[in-house]
Amino acid sequence: MMNRLFLLFLLIASACTHAPTQDASVATRAANVTDSSALAPMKTFAAPRPAPTYKSNSDLARDFLELAFSLESGRQLPALTRVEGPVTVRVNGYMPAVMSSDLNRLLQRLRNEARINITYTTASTAKITINAVSRAEIRRYLPQAACFVVPNVSTLAEYAKARRTPRTAWSNLQQRDQIAIFVPNDTTPQEMRDCLHEELAQALGPLNDLYRLPESVFNDDNIHTILTGFDMLMLRIYYDPALRSGMSKQQVRAALPGILARINPNGANRPSQTLSSTPRAWVEAIQTALGPGAGHATRREAAQRALQIATQLNWTDHRRGFSHYANGRILQAVDNGAAETQFMNAQRYFATRPEYSLYRAYVASQLAAYAVADGRAADAIGLISPHLDTANRHENAALLATLMLLRAEALEIAGKSLEGRQVRVDSVGWARYGFGSDWAVRAKMREIASLSPASYGN
Repeated sequence: MMNRLFLLFLLIASACTHAPTQDASVATRAANVTDSSALAPMKTFAAPRPAPTYKSNSDLARDFLELAFSLESGRQLPALTRVEGPVTVRVNGYMPAVMSSDLNRLLQRLRNEARINITYTTASTAKITINAVSRAEIRRYLPQAACFVVPNVSTLAEYAKARRTPRTAWSNLQQRDQIAIFVPNDTTPQEMRDCLHEELAQALGPLNDLYRLPESVFNDDNIHTILTGFDMLMLRIYYDPALRSGMSKQQVRAALPGILARINPNGANRPSQTLSSTPRAWVEAIQTALGPGAGHATRREAAQRALQIATQLNWTDHRRGFSHYANGRILQAVDNGAAETQFMNAQRYFATRPEYSLYRAYVASQLAAYAVADGRAADAIGLISPHLDTANRHENAALLATLMLLRAEALEIAGKSLEGRQVRVDSVGWARYGFGSDWAVRAKMREIASLSPASYGN
């Protein structure tokens, strides 16, 4: 059973790590996609359904200041910077049709939700240039990166000349006049879209990531892959008329209460639920445990260290749950019983607040896989059912397809073969968006099917 459950490492391939560049955020993502397929047509998501934030305005003000005036390294920024005036975006290079559609959809969301005056243009004078290039071109400069954003350049050629110079340092900016985004055009549709959301948001607004934010892409745990209601509110503050580039932290702090009272009146009377800052030791432990480069023993030690820190600090929020989740991920390779216990512990902490719903969905996929492997069909279906809508609402096709494929196996085990086959067929369209090429979709289907006791003899 252990070898079979080792496949759980591959069930959800959307968690990413960040690698540092010259003050630029990058994320590692990879897969292939083709335009023609013998499988069912690709499915895409309908109208966006972002959930509003539950936070108080006082907590939102603190979040904004930390996001806007710090880099991930901890370095403080002297002034607020943003793109002043109408924001124009152009594309350089070949962008697949599905990627172009996702970009248009994202720009519409930024206009409607963040109230940013942002439009697409073909003019070379655009303030933001999205360079759609191959993964190989990106990794020539940043081997562990799938996408990244830098200021004061427009193309890879310009970046090659200016990299590691003051010109591309975010900390030297007074205003964002020229921004370049580099995204891969030869990976899965979901990964292309995720890069667009993450890097365009950074080009427009926050340069920092905070592990204490459970409902945001501005969090290195990478649970969220598209801009959330919280993220759109942060960007709306960024581009509020009361703010401008060059304002000091003190000036912005003084303006925030009025801005939030006007654009988020529901947060005025909510109680503060401020979470403590995340110590660097925990951040480094999590990055070592789940990031690239380390061996298994080092990962396991780092995951245990993260959990020890979380326990010593008496955390009861999502970071405590994520510490257990990281340990579960590492233990799957050597001890299934211990790994399942860690996932169950993670779920206890993720169950405490509604904004942790996507975390719960990820853990449910792991626990459901154990249930399928044990032949516990009813348990698997019970674990999966509450989270199908969560994955859909957060537009995570890879997670949604995985949950559906697990549900199909559980239905087969329960003797509901016809229903199971229908769920499996329905999952293919989402799998094509989430995993890309035909071979990747079929490989995912084989991985999950192999968990079922019915396949033990094959």
